[in-house]
Amino acid sequence: MTDADLPESGDRLDGLTSWHADWSGLRVVVLGLGVTGFSVADTLVELGCDVLIIADHATPERIRLLDVIGGMLVMDTDDHTGASALDDFGADLVVVSPGYHPNHPLLVSADERSVPIWGDIELAWRVRDKVLRGETGSPAEWICVTGTNGKTTTVGLTVAMLRADGRRAAACGNIGIPVLDVVRDPNGFDVLVVELSSYQLHWMTDGAGRVAPWASVCLNLADDHLDWHGSADAYAGAKAKVYDNTKVACVYNLGDPATRKMVEAADVLDGARAIGFGLSVPGLSDFGVVDGILCDRAFLDDRRNTALELTTLSELAKAGLSAPHVVANVLAASALARSIGVPPLVIRDALSSFALDPHRIEFIAEQDGVRWIDDSKATNPHAASASLGAFDSIVWVVGGLLKGVDIGEIVAERRARLRAAIVIGVDRAPVLQAFARHAPDVPLLEVDAGKTEAIMPTVARLAAGVARTGDVVLLAPAAASMDQFSDYGDRGTRFADAVRQMLGGSANDPHPSGAA
Repeated sequence: MTDADLPESGDRLDGLTSWHADWSGLRVVVLGLGVTGFSVADTLVELGCDVLIIADHATPERIRLLDVIGGMLVMDTDDHTGASALDDFGADLVVVSPGYHPNHPLLVSADERSVPIWGDIELAWRVRDKVLRGETGSPAEWICVTGTNGKTTTVGLTVAMLRADGRRAAACGNIGIPVLDVVRDPNGFDVLVVELSSYQLHWMTDGAGRVAPWASVCLNLADDHLDWHGSADAYAGAKAKVYDNTKVACVYNLGDPATRKMVEAADVLDGARAIGFGLSVPGLSDFGVVDGILCDRAFLDDRRNTALELTTLSELAKAGLSAPHVVANVLAASALARSIGVPPLVIRDALSSFALDPHRIEFIAEQDGVRWIDDSKATNPHAASASLGAFDSIVWVVGGLLKGVDIGEIVAERRARLRAAIVIGVDRAPVLQAFARHAPDVPLLEVDAGKTEAIMPTVARLAAGVARTGDVVLLAPAAASMDQFSDYGDRGTRFADAVRQMLGGSANDPHPSGAA
C-alpha cells in the first residue's frame, strides 16, 4: 500500500468512535502531564497509539509512571522545544489538558497545520464502550453537569441518589477523577455523572465524537474565568455546549434566564425535554418548592394536577442542606436523578444522609453567639453572593485572585447584611475600590500579612474584635486562592485551624445545619 492509499488523518479520526476500533499507530501529541494529561497518555498507549507528551512541568512520580506505561516526554520550558517536537513528530491528533489556553503557541501551531484538537472528554466519549454492562452491552449513560457554581455539590448529590437506587454510578471529570480512568474501570458503571468545567467544554467539538448525554444541566451563569476565555460571551458559549445532543432532559435554572436561553438554542436529540428548577412554586415540567416541600411536577403522568413530594426544607436543614443555593442544587440533582427513573422515596433517603464536601458553607465553631463558617470554595462573586444571602448579619472575609471579575455588584447587593469586611489577598486594591464605590459605610479591615501562616490568625483576631452576638464570620472570598495559599482547601483549613485555636475548647455547634 502506498501513501496515496492511506486515509486522511481526519477521515481516520471520524471512524475512531469505539475502544475496539483500530487506533494502532495513530500519532498523538498530549499536552500536559497533570492528572488529566496522564490519564490521556495512559489510555492512548493502551489503545496502541504512538504518544508524545509535551509538558512544561511534571512531577517525578508521573515521569516514573510514564516510563512504565510508555510514551515519549518532551519538557517544554521555553515553547520552542515543544514546537520543534510537534513538527518532528508529525501528529495526527493533539489532545489537550483543560488548563491550556487556546492561544498557547503549541495549539496555534497545531491549528495552523490543520491538526485536530480534542479534549479528554471527547476521547473518553469515543472509547466509553471499553467495559460494557448489562445484557444489551450498552456503555454507561452520561449525565453532564456544569455551571459557574454548585457543580461539585450537584454531582455528589446526583451520584448519591443513583447509588441509593442500586445503580453503579461514578462522579468524574472536573471533580478530580478523570473520565478516562472511570471509563477504563474493569467493573464498569451504569451511569457516569460528569462535572464539566468551561475549559473542558471549550474543547468539545462537533462531529463523530460528539458527546450525547442522557441528561444535562447548566446550574447558573455568572462572569468567571474571563481572563481565560477572553469575554463573557465566550465563557457563556462554552457553558452552553453542555446541552448539545442531550437525549432526555435539559435541566435549567428558572431563576437564571441565561440557562433557559442555552436550552432554547441547543441542538438536542428528538424527545429531549426542558426541565426547570427553582425555589418557587413549580410550573408544569418543573421542580420547585411548595409550602416548604420540594416537589417534582415533571416526571409523572398527571403533572397538570398533581406533584410528587421529594423532601422538605426542615429535613434538609437537619442534613445541613438548607442554604438557598444548596436547595437549588438539591432540586437540580433531583431532576437529573428522576430523569433516569430514581423514585422520590429513594431521593429522600439519599438526602437524609448526604453531607456537603469540606469548605462549602462548613460550620467551624460558635462562641458568644457568633458563628464561624468556612465557604472557601466560593472562589468567584456569584458563589460568594449566594453564600452571603444565606445569613443576616455578616463579618465577611473577602479577597484573593479575582480572575478579571469585578465584585462591585455583589458588594452593592449584599451591603445591608455586612457588619464589616476583612480584606485579604496580595492585590487588595480592587476590593477596596468596590467598597468605596458601593458600600462606603461598611467598616474595612485589611490583612497585610506577608507570610501565609500569619494571614488567618490575623483574620480570626480582627473578626473577633468586630463581630457581635448573632453575627456570622464568613470566609467566602469571591476569589481564587493561589496568590497566598496553595488552593481553596488550604485557605479554608488554615481559617478553620486559626478560629479553633483562638476560641479554644469553649466553642460549640448548636446549629449543625450551618446556614440560617
